[in-house]
Amino acid sequence: MAIKKQFLKSKPVCKVTFSIQPEEAENVAVVGSFNGWDESATPLSKLKNGTFKGTIDLESGTSYEFRYLVDGNYVNDEEADGYAWSDFAGAENSVLSL
Repeated sequence: MAIKKQFLKSKPVCKVTFSIQPEEAENVAVVGSFNGWDESATPLSKLKNGTFKGTIDLESGTSYEFRYLVDGNYVNDEEADGYAWSDFAGAENSVLSL
């Protein structure tokens, strides 16, 4: 798993690239506070090497909670900036700080 951040100089936006290489996965999406936890809003594309990858623009200067949705199962990112407990999910969410 990896998160790459590219801050833009021209505006307060960060291009965030999410990548995850789950075993034998068919569908992977990233869901979080930035997309209203919408399971269909941010699907990741599958590359030939089996890695799922996608880039989104997020506002700089804030933090977002997120998780990966791998074939219907939620997975945290091991390289997240931190973790936050969610009473709604009954589990920790990954935290992305920009």
